[in-house]
Amino acid sequence: MAKAAQRAARTSVWLEGRARRGGRSGGQPSGLDRDRITDATVRLLDAEGLDRFSMRRLAAELNVTAMSVYWYVDTKDDLLELALDAAFGELRLPGPDSVAEDWREQVRALATGYRALLVRHPWLSPLAGRHLNIGPNALEFSRRVQRVIRRTGLPAHGVTGAISAVFQFVYGYGTIEGHFFARVADAGVSADDYYRQAMTAVTDSPDTADAVRESRDIMAARGGDTVAEMLDRDFTFALDLLVAGIEAMVRRSGS
Repeated sequence: MAKAAQRAARTSVWLEGRARRGGRSGGQPSGLDRDRITDATVRLLDAEGLDRFSMRRLAAELNVTAMSVYWYVDTKDDLLELALDAAFGELRLPGPDSVAEDWREQVRALATGYRALLVRHPWLSPLAGRHLNIGPNALEFSRRVQRVIRRTGLPAHGVTGAISAVFQFVYGYGTIEGHFFARVADAGVSADDYYRQAMTAVTDSPDTADAVRESRDIMAARGGDTVAEMLDRDFTFALDLLVAGIEAMVRRSGS
């Protein structure tokens, strides 16, 4: 069992040159390439979700046989890793000439982009936790984040902790937000209607009404006329707290 777990931990499409393969030699299906297959995978995951995804369903989307897809990837997991990294390629990253820019604004921009990515692709967060996530786009994102955090003035031993504080928060926030909007889509109503229906249900239930009453003043102070506004305000305030925490730790380390 331990040996099997170790093998699984080392397995990745990005290792041993497998990601660079353009297709097995000889007899390749016409009209297909790995980029086209990966793009179709992302579209299908967006439309139908991770649980419904299958190589057979993908092949039908591409109008080919499932065996045609296997000319370009060894396993379904390999293809999901490729889709995961393709999604990370959508992130806008600071350029090499941005070192003079305020690190605070760069942190906010990277965090906001990552949150939007997680919401846009709800299947991304479980895949990021399941796979090594060492594709070129994901690694470049990690590099840019590290470079920005290094510029905060934190001591070297605090850099990874600061990255964890900000981007694990974003991962959790974006994952939950993505789940919420997936439920909204399944319900076939707007996010605001879904929220109103849910709040009415929990307010009317004797098992949950007390908890709602206790938090009523906090919810009112939160502000926002729509679900999107409420989510944005909470995210922005939480991110500001984290940035302020980094600033406080920089001052402490310099004293």
